[in-house]
Amino acid sequence: MRSSTREKILEHRFLAEVASELWRRQAFDFSIARGEVDDGGYDVIIEVGKVVRHIQLKAKHVKGRTTRYGIQIALTERTSGCVIVMVHDPKTLLIDRFHFLGGGPGKPLGELGDQPVKHTKGDADGVKAVRPGLRSVPLSKFTLVDDVSQLVEHLFGDETNRVALEHI
Repeated sequence: MRSSTREKILEHRFLAEVASELWRRQAFDFSIARGEVDDGGYDVIIEVGKVVRHIQLKAKHVKGRTTRYGIQIALTERTSGCVIVMVHDPKTLLIDRFHFLGGGPGKPLGELGDQPVKHTKGDADGVKAVRPGLRSVPLSKFTLVDDVSQLVEHLFGDETNRVALEHI
C-alpha cells in the first residue's frame, strides 16, 4: 500500500542521513544526483571527492521476510556500483540498519550470479516471464551495516577524510 510514496520517503531519509554524516565529517565536497530513468540500474549517485557511487536502493521493514532482491545487471557496469537495503520501521519509516552489496570505493559491484528474476504476474496462460536485465541475489550475500556512519565508510572509505582535510 502506497509503496511508491514509502520508497520516496525512504530515499529522502537515506540521502539526508548520508549527507548529514558527510557534513559531520566535514566532507563538504559532495554531490547527489538522481537518475531520471531506471534503465541504468541505479536510483541515486553520490559523489565524494573522487569517489562516485551509483546506488540502487531497496527497502525492507524490520519484520519483513524478503530474502532475495532483484538487482539490475546494468549496475555491474558502473564503477563503484552498489546496492543498499534500508531496513526500516513500517510505521515511522525510520531506518534501523542497512545491508550493503558492493566493492570498496572505486571497485566494481562484481558478479550477481545467474539466478533469474521472474515477473510477479503471469500472462494469460499463467506463465511468469523472465526479466532478462535482473538477477536475484540473496540477502545473505549482503554485508550487515549497523548505522549510517559505518555505511559511509563502506561507500567512501578514507575519501571523506581526504575531502575534509582539503577544506581546512
